[in-house]
Amino acid sequence: MPQDELITMGRVSGLFGVRGWLKIYSHTSPREGITRYRDWYLRQGGGWRHYRVAAGHRQGRGVVVQLEGIDDRDLAAPLIDCDIAVQREQLPALEPGEYYWTDLQGLRVVNLDGIELGVVSHLFETGANDVMVVRGERERLIPYTTGLAIREVDLEQGRILVDWDPEF
Repeated sequence: MPQDELITMGRVSGLFGVRGWLKIYSHTSPREGITRYRDWYLRQGGGWRHYRVAAGHRQGRGVVVQLEGIDDRDLAAPLIDCDIAVQREQLPALEPGEYYWTDLQGLRVVNLDGIELGVVSHLFETGANDVMVVRGERERLIPYTTGLAIREVDLEQGRILVDWDPEF
């Protein structure tokens, strides 16, 4: 399966119990949202392997799942630290002007004066708004506020136009 068809959604962070359950670090919001996807791909040995989720739920502040065919600790142990991905087509459709973070990562960030500020490394939530981490000659934190700091996202051109002073 081509890499660009898979979207990383989390990582296997450990074992839970003796019956093959896995602790999951989820990138979804809410965290247990990752359990809605039944077909997972785990990166193992440089490639992706398909698994089906048999069960999953929130456990304390985390998420645990059981994969079909993984019913004891010994079978589950090699999956620790594997990235978890789903097929892009499994993701919910977005409204116009909405983007998945994964689609913004790697885009060039240019201000209104045409000055290239860097490339989107990743994003994070603050509660008030999402923030882009832009890496260029230095690292910048730019709030992802549509109509304010964010003026245009052009996926075809691989560019985000921002209203941002290059000195910040």
